[in-house]
Amino acid sequence: MLDFAQWLGQTRISLAIQTNLWVIPTVQSIHIVAIGIVLSSVFMIDLRVFGWAGTDQTLAETTRRFAPWLWGALGVLFVTGVLMIVGEPVRELLSLSFWLKMALVGVGAGLAAGFQVALRRHEREWEASLVNRRATKGLAAATFLVWCGVVILGRLIAYDYVWGSWSLAPPA
Repeated sequence: MLDFAQWLGQTRISLAIQTNLWVIPTVQSIHIVAIGIVLSSVFMIDLRVFGWAGTDQTLAETTRRFAPWLWGALGVLFVTGVLMIVGEPVRELLSLSFWLKMALVGVGAGLAAGFQVALRRHEREWEASLVNRRATKGLAAATFLVWCGVVILGRLIAYDYVWGSWSLAPPA
């Protein structure tokens, strides 16, 4: 992985990103706003699942309202994430925090997709009984915690030394 990260760091696009002082901070800012949109969208859907907000709408209506924001922001996160990897490949690709974050992103996206598919297939059952089950509420809380973990691990990329010998990242 080190060889690939070092090679990627010497490509034209990586060097262009590295030499323009405004690119990484701008991309990081957009990335942070997008993760805020993902977290907010999941939070609003979770509030509806718990019956704490949006009770004037069905769960399907709430999901239809916030899902486009969620998926759009995930698209922005993908693009900005790739730019950050290309711009700082050694820092990103050798970081245990990065790989843990990517695993949680996969889990969070899978949970969101699975929830939306299940909701479309059984829309009436959700409102009648499924939304009131403890398991549904537990899954909603777990999903939110997964995305909070993504935020925390994203921040820890800069401090990957906290993992000690588990991290491949060179010392800062």
